[in-house]
Amino acid sequence: MDFESIKSAAEGYKPAMIRFLRELIAIPGESSGEQGHAERILAEMQALGFDEAAIDPQGNVVGYMGDGEDIIAFDGHIDTVGIGYRDNWSFDPYEGYESDDEIGGRGGSDQLGGVVSAVYGAKIMKDLSLIPAGYRIMVTGTVQEEDCDGLCWQYIHNETGVTPAFVVSTEPTDGGVYRGHRGRMEIRVDVKGVSCHGSAPERGDNAIFKMADILQDVRALNENDAAEDTEIKGLVKMLDPKYNPASDDANFLGRGTVTVSEIFFTSPSRCAVADSCSVSLDRRMTAGETFESCLQEIRDLPACQKYGDDVTVSMYTYERPSWTGLVYPTECYFPTWINPETAPHVKAVAQAHEAMFGPERIGAPTAMAKREGRPLIDKWTFSTNGVSIQGRFGIPCVGFGPGAESQAHAPNEITWKQDLVTCAAVYAAVPELYALEIAPPAPEKEAEPAPAPQKKTGFFRKLFGKE
Repeated sequence: MDFESIKSAAEGYKPAMIRFLRELIAIPGESSGEQGHAERILAEMQALGFDEAAIDPQGNVVGYMGDGEDIIAFDGHIDTVGIGYRDNWSFDPYEGYESDDEIGGRGGSDQLGGVVSAVYGAKIMKDLSLIPAGYRIMVTGTVQEEDCDGLCWQYIHNETGVTPAFVVSTEPTDGGVYRGHRGRMEIRVDVKGVSCHGSAPERGDNAIFKMADILQDVRALNENDAAEDTEIKGLVKMLDPKYNPASDDANFLGRGTVTVSEIFFTSPSRCAVADSCSVSLDRRMTAGETFESCLQEIRDLPACQKYGDDVTVSMYTYERPSWTGLVYPTECYFPTWINPETAPHVKAVAQAHEAMFGPERIGAPTAMAKREGRPLIDKWTFSTNGVSIQGRFGIPCVGFGPGAESQAHAPNEITWKQDLVTCAAVYAAVPELYALEIAPPAPEKEAEPAPAPQKKTGFFRKLFGKE
């Protein structure tokens, strides 16, 4: 493979990628409001000569290059979070800015830049005839990831039957190749009480007091150690093979966590005892944990046991319509996933990077503070569409994308121009390297010497019909 030509092609498309990204940033596109992003990406795919490109009924934009049966997909979500408190921004989050090295604006790192690099990576594949025989390249701009990661791929996989050989997630990876991340789930705890007049609280049953006990146990679950004499053993226990057969993977991904993210209550008035209290728990899961085990460990907390039937522990569901109006309900469970470094799709991405840019993370000077010294192959802290792609459906997934995880959801979000070029080049080289990885060419055999002539006996004459 001519890696220098790939790098040169990616560098040549740098101005076009910068323009494309800045135009996307200028269009607001929060979850369920991505129409403008989808239409702009579709127009770019059509202008670049994608063989097929369309917006599906959920609102995802999907483009194809090539016509093979086996699909290699490059996924990026096109929704962004909001801008938060405007005074925290030193520049307009949608107008953005551009310097020699950087592009500023909401969605630059998380993760419109990844979609831009994927679209142009596919264009380079077509320009340089890099799509292996029998393969087709799929580029997706997917919706509602910030609200419900992986919902888009539940729709794509279940409703259209698409099952790629593997998927490259273009979420920001700080110059690394990511082979997994922790899962997550959204848990709700409801506690019942009985209201009464606040002047005589003993007549009622205060649901907030009950919840206060439960929350202390939740805090202990997150912060405690796992010593034998610890009543509520902390989630750190899953790093120990004594408690978790998958402890090796758990140590790589990091321990699970749980925290309170919301609290609600009902009460007849400010002069009354609260008759219900509910909380939302953000639960991050490491290898070896399931939604059943996570729900059960909350139900088993001493305070939950103490209050018995007055406590209900459940999992949230997501039913928000997409920008097209389609509702595709799902439970708020986002499974953990991980691959070995030796997996063919992980090796293909790493080999592409090493062939063109070396075995260490690279980037613009202002990006390197968070990249130097970190291994090329690593993992995300946050969650991605991989929770469905590999976590639910077992489709191999690997991450490599422009920008930085630390820029996600932050004010003054930026990404780096160099990353757009690097990622487009790596993406373009991946399919052929993957095809070679799973079906390496057979070694050339030395020519065997011709057999010595044999005198035909009566047997041979009979064999060849001479007698």
